[in-house]
Amino acid sequence: MENSTMQSASNPVYRRRLLMHKLGIGLSSFAMALGIFFLMWILFTLMTKGLSAVNIAMFTESTPAPGSDGGGLMNAIFGSFVMVVSAAVISTPIGILAGIYLAEYGDKSWFGFVTRFVTDIMLSAPSIVIGLFVYAIYVANVKHFSGWAGSIAISLIAIPVVVRTTDNMLGLVPTSLREAAFALGAPRWKVALLIRLRAVKAGVVTGILLAVARISGETAPLLYTALSNQFFNADMNKPMANLPMVIYQFAMSPYDNWRELAWGGALLITFSVLGLNILSRTLFNQKTQH
Repeated sequence: MENSTMQSASNPVYRRRLLMHKLGIGLSSFAMALGIFFLMWILFTLMTKGLSAVNIAMFTESTPAPGSDGGGLMNAIFGSFVMVVSAAVISTPIGILAGIYLAEYGDKSWFGFVTRFVTDIMLSAPSIVIGLFVYAIYVANVKHFSGWAGSIAISLIAIPVVVRTTDNMLGLVPTSLREAAFALGAPRWKVALLIRLRAVKAGVVTGILLAVARISGETAPLLYTALSNQFFNADMNKPMANLPMVIYQFAMSPYDNWRELAWGGALLITFSVLGLNILSRTLFNQKTQH
């Protein structure tokens, strides 16, 4: 054993491969440390600048008028919550059903191939393009901005994420499990919904949560659809305030109060997205262990 080890150590090919291995590990560790450093830097900046704006008024008062003191982000928080929930309600059934179709029939039909291709394109499409698309087909026809238009825009961003996740998760189900269900006489739709989908429900839920986390901070689509509103508004057929738009507007303003609220909103939306990501990964790991 010692002789073989010494021979390997003296082999130039072995030494070269060992050197490349150590170099790769070192570069990977450096990249990971660099990413963590900048992430911690961003979170530290958000904490130091945003914590001063986090108080009861931020959740109970609407956005202040230009030059005025006080105020909060209640209308923006409510608008973002309503539009994100509406988008999740729209995108979840469409995405799951499309993912089931792709998993069951996608490899055998041209329509499945086209659907998967379009899904991949939508995953990489700039969000501002989707916002302009919804503006052209909806906002321009009804002639006013609205919360519904914003929900449609961000749901188009969430749908391909749910479709791809569902398709990939269903592909992990063992073929033997499907064959056993077919052997017992179960129809194909029951096998897809009650056997395959149930077996990977944790992964599908993870995909839904990740899609919600992604659309929670989208700004460009809402600029052309929901716009914003300085006042509290529960009517989704009218322009609605939302956190991404308020953060963008307040951060560019000359008023110290507005910039402070912008940091507070950025802190809130960052930790909301971070919480959703942690929840999705924790849920998936727990289900996998069981």
